[in-house]
Amino acid sequence: MLLIQYTLIYASVLIFVAIGGMFSEHSGVINIGLEGIMVFGALGGAFTLYALPVGTPPLLIILFVLLASALAGMVSSLLLAVAAINFKADQTLVGTAMNMLATAAATVIVKSFNNARSHGDNVSAILDYIQNRKAFVFNLAGIELNWYMVITLLLLLVAFVVMYKTRFGLRLCACGEHPQAADSVGINVYKMRYAGVLISGFCGGIGGVIYITAANSQWDFIYGVAGAGFLALAVMIFGQWRPLKIAGAALIFGLFRAVADAYMGFDFLVKLVNGEFYKMLPYIISLIVLAFTSKNSRAPKAEGIPYDKGAR
Repeated sequence: MLLIQYTLIYASVLIFVAIGGMFSEHSGVINIGLEGIMVFGALGGAFTLYALPVGTPPLLIILFVLLASALAGMVSSLLLAVAAINFKADQTLVGTAMNMLATAAATVIVKSFNNARSHGDNVSAILDYIQNRKAFVFNLAGIELNWYMVITLLLLLVAFVVMYKTRFGLRLCACGEHPQAADSVGINVYKMRYAGVLISGFCGGIGGVIYITAANSQWDFIYGVAGAGFLALAVMIFGQWRPLKIAGAALIFGLFRAVADAYMGFDFLVKLVNGEFYKMLPYIISLIVLAFTSKNSRAPKAEGIPYDKGAR
């Protein structure tokens, strides 16, 4: 049962972040910075959980945490949007810089906050939010579940409808496939790309707070989000930039990530291989999967290419 719970938790993280990356890339902007966006979202959500008084109604805790993490993610995604869309910077380099900045900035912020409270010498980058974190947990037929899982199902439904059943989704895809053609029929490519990147910030920020709070009572920000953003990119590619396929890929990757955390509960796994192997397993699987499937992947044609309104 523990394995199922962890699988659903990690799948929720990967679905949120991968769906965010999907919207960004369908608009034409490669978002390598999902890892950094997750860290900023996790930081906003963790501080909100820490700051809310114990006894705050669970519904308010859930709403405030989701809002804070989404807002932090969207604000951080603006770094990519401005650099890539307005200044036509290399999107891969900007995303990489965001990832490097995020963990360092989060560590400094949390250590400064803890130092202001304790005035100690060896200040950690850890935030403790054990009490308010319980607001996200509920029981169904004796199984402990998390409201994040329910929110993830809603996200999948909304993402599918928006992407394939709305004018916005069709226009977004047009901007990632042939922006010049989209512009010729009156679609503002710059606005659509901003929308795609901001949606990735919204989803990535929430994915970050799920990662650090769903299975943890505290988090040390010196570790960032331990590569979860890059796993989400692998899920997005394996899922062919489509919501339902992304969900299936996330469950597979989530299972291997769950084994890395839950293997101590299974004697045969403990005896089979050294524990460090299970921690590496999700990343090994991602390399193997992408090695065999990436050649058949079909990314949006114009992703990563800065849009020049004067070019035809």
